[in-house]
Amino acid sequence: MASEQSWKEKYLQALESSDSREEQWQTERNTLERMLVRTSLASEGQSRELDRLLARVRRDLRKKTVDVEAWRELQEQIDRQVALLDERAEAEQARPSSAPTPDALNGNSGETPATDLVPGNDRDLADNSERLRIAQRVGELLGQLLDQVTLDSVAEARARDLQRALLSSNDWNELREGLNHVAELVITAVNRSRGEFEAFLKRLDERLALLHEHFAEQSTAQMDRLSASETLDQEIREGMARIGADVRDSEDLNQLKASVSQHLSSIGDAVGRFRDKETDREKVMSDQLRAMQEKIAVMEAHSEQLQSEVRRERERAMTDLLTQLPNREAWQERLSFEFNRWQRYRNELTIGLMDIDLFKRINDGYGHKAGDRVLQLISRELKAGLRTTDYVARYGGEEFVLLFPETGPEAALVAMEKLRQRISKLPFHFSGQPVTVTFSAGLAAFRRGDSEEVVFERADRALYLAKDAGRNRITIEGEDAG
Repeated sequence: MASEQSWKEKYLQALESSDSREEQWQTERNTLERMLVRTSLASEGQSRELDRLLARVRRDLRKKTVDVEAWRELQEQIDRQVALLDERAEAEQARPSSAPTPDALNGNSGETPATDLVPGNDRDLADNSERLRIAQRVGELLGQLLDQVTLDSVAEARARDLQRALLSSNDWNELREGLNHVAELVITAVNRSRGEFEAFLKRLDERLALLHEHFAEQSTAQMDRLSASETLDQEIREGMARIGADVRDSEDLNQLKASVSQHLSSIGDAVGRFRDKETDREKVMSDQLRAMQEKIAVMEAHSEQLQSEVRRERERAMTDLLTQLPNREAWQERLSFEFNRWQRYRNELTIGLMDIDLFKRINDGYGHKAGDRVLQLISRELKAGLRTTDYVARYGGEEFVLLFPETGPEAALVAMEKLRQRISKLPFHFSGQPVTVTFSAGLAAFRRGDSEEVVFERADRALYLAKDAGRNRITIEGEDAG
C-alpha cells in the first residue's frame, strides 16, 4: 500500500508538471498572438481588402481558437493582396506624372494637390520613415520572441534572416514581404509548442500505462495467493476432520494408524503444492519488481529533468525579457505574499510606483533602441540601489513598482530619494548629446482595513501628483507634491 500511495503522489506530481508545461505553452502562445496583432496593425492602410483580412486575423486571435487550415487559406488571400499591391506600386512608378491643373497651381481645388502624391516629397519621405521605424520595431520584438520560444533549425534560421532584414533593410517592398511572413512564423511556433506538449503527454501516458499494468499484475498475484491460501486451509481442515472421524469410529489400532498416515500424507501433498506455487509466484513477482524498479528509476530521472525544466520555464515566464526584472505576474504574486504577512504580523509595508519622466520623447527623438537602453540601465540601478529585502518589478512600459517590507513611507522616501538622485546623474548620451533622465514616484503605506488594490491606487494618485507638480520628485500619499 505504501508503494501504491507513493506512486499516487508521483502521478499527481507528474500531472502538476504537465499543468505547468501547459501554462508555459499558453504564455508562449500569448506572446506570439501579441506579436501577430502588432504586425497586422503595422501593415494596415495598404488596401481596404487587406485591412479586412488583417481584421479577421485579429478577430480569430480574440476567440482564442485558431483553425490552422482556415488560416492557411487566409494566408493565401493575404499573399494575393500583397501581390496586387506590388503590381499597383510598379504600375504607379511606370505611369508618367500628369501636369497640374491651373486650379491646383492656384490652390483653388478642393482635392488633395497632386504634389502630395509625388514619390519623394516630404509627406512620402515621412511615411516611408515611419514604415521603416515600425519594421525595425517589429524586428526587435521578433528578436525577443525568438529568445523566449524554441523553433526547429530551419524555422530558426528563417526567423533570424527575417529579423536581420527587418532591422537593416531600407527597401519597403522587401520589408513588407518580411512582415507578411511573420504570420507564418507564428503559426509554425504555435504548432511546434503544441506538438512538443502533446508528445510529452503521450510519453507520460505510456509510462503510466506500464505502471498500471505492473500494479494490475501485482494485484492478480496477490489474489492468486489469497485463493491458494484459502484452498490450502480448506484442505487441511478437511483432512483434520477426516482424521478426527477415523479416531472416533475406528476400533482397530492398525487400521487407525494407516488411515491417519494416509490423511497426513494428503495434507503434506497439499502443503507441498502450495509451497511450489508460492515459489513460482515469488519468482514472477521478483522479476516484475525488478522491471518496475528499473522503470521507476527512469521515470524519476525524467521527472527531475522535467521539474528542472519547469522551474527554468517558470523563471522565464515571471521575468521581463528586456530588463531582466520580475514582470507584472511576478509582482502580483509577491504583493499577495507580502500582503498576507502584513495581515498576520502588522509590520509596516509600503508600495512605491515610479514612472520615467518624458519617456515618449526619448522614443520619438532617439528611437526605441535608445528607450530600451534607458529601461535597462535604470533597471540595473534599481536592483543595485535597493536592499535585498526590497522588491522591484517592471509593471509595464516605463512604469516600475516597488515593495518595501517592514518599512514606513518616510523610510521608503529616503531610499527612493537616493535612487532618484543616482539615476538623474547617469551619463546618458544619444546622438552624441548628453540627456538627463529622471523619474517621478508615489508612495503609499498599508493601513488597517486596506486591500492590495486600494493601496496601489493611492500610490498611483501620489505618482500623478508628483507628475503634476513638475516631475522629478517623489510624493507620499496625502502630502503636498511640492
